Amino acid sequence: MVTVRKAALVLALLLAVLFAAVFAYSNPEQIAIDVGFARIEGVPVPVAFVVCLAVGWVFGLVSAGVALLRMSRERRRLRRELKLAEAEVKSLRSLPLHDAD
Repeated sequence: MVTVRKAALVLALLLAVLFAAVFAYSNPEQIAIDVGFARIEGVPVPVAFVVCLAVGWVFGLVSAGVALLRMSRERRRLRRELKLAEAEVKSLRSLPLHDAD
């Protein structure tokens, strides 16, 4: 099972490299990129494409990291509250019962 997964990963990587090569060969022209505060002239289309993908990937990693940190903090808080509630229940169970008259 592991070798099949590795073979599929290698095949997918080779396909991605092949698609990137075909894309770069098909788009040899250069473009100008205006990012609001700067204008960059003479950027090849494949380079601009790869940079945009990399920036999006990094943004996704940062967003996922922030979400994981929030969930971790919430989990710690809930565990603390659970321990307090369990301690309260244990102390209430050890109290003697009073008959209602």
